[in-house]
Amino acid sequence: MNFPLITDPHFYAVAIPAVLLMGVSKSGFGAGFGSLAVPLMALAVSVPQSVAIFMPILFMMDILGMAAFRKDFDLKLLKFVVPCGLLGVVIGALLFKLLPATAVAGIVGVFTLLFLAQRLLFPPKLDSVAPPRWLGAILAATAGFTSFIAHAGGPPINAYVIPMRLSPVKFTATMAFFFFVINLAKWIPYAWLGLLDTRNMATSLVLLPIAPLGVWSGVWLARRIDQILFYRLIYVGMFLTGVKLVWDALQ
Repeated sequence: MNFPLITDPHFYAVAIPAVLLMGVSKSGFGAGFGSLAVPLMALAVSVPQSVAIFMPILFMMDILGMAAFRKDFDLKLLKFVVPCGLLGVVIGALLFKLLPATAVAGIVGVFTLLFLAQRLLFPPKLDSVAPPRWLGAILAATAGFTSFIAHAGGPPINAYVIPMRLSPVKFTATMAFFFFVINLAKWIPYAWLGLLDTRNMATSLVLLPIAPLGVWSGVWLARRIDQILFYRLIYVGMFLTGVKLVWDALQ
């Protein structure tokens, strides 16, 4: 009997950097660039398979994040954004089943390029005015949707929360709890969609030890690498992967 595991070296050549990047993003260094992880892994496997493989990895990262910041989150903000985010998960689940894998890849590619454009043309400013609540509801729902289809919920929710000028600890803690609930809510729809099969989960377990290494790497890099250089490299990667996914969807 063959062990149910992805063995293609090309897959691991992109999957390991993808997991490391997600861990680096979760550490707070390069926050938001974990959105590149699924598009990067999708260069080797389909987007639906990529998001399924990431599920146990994200669960462990979320648990570690909540344990570290269990007393620092903004409960009032969470009570507002979590229900909106869960609505986005429901929408994502319904559309995910209707859309072919190539269409999902195209959506992820478009969101990747849009996020890149937003970062380059409208970089976040800590002194910005917080968006109104109605827009916050839309952004939180969008975060739930993009999180469901590509684990890429950071950019929309960050656009709402960053201008609130929360302390770094409170911001990180609130996002950790928000995405724990959102990611937890994705397990049942993913199972319903048939994504949590033995092969994907076995592959995820192989990649799981890399997750804390990614978080540690983020802390290490934050103290040693020039962030301007880091972001420029990420921008190039986002552009290439976004274009590749859109191109594949159009074929």
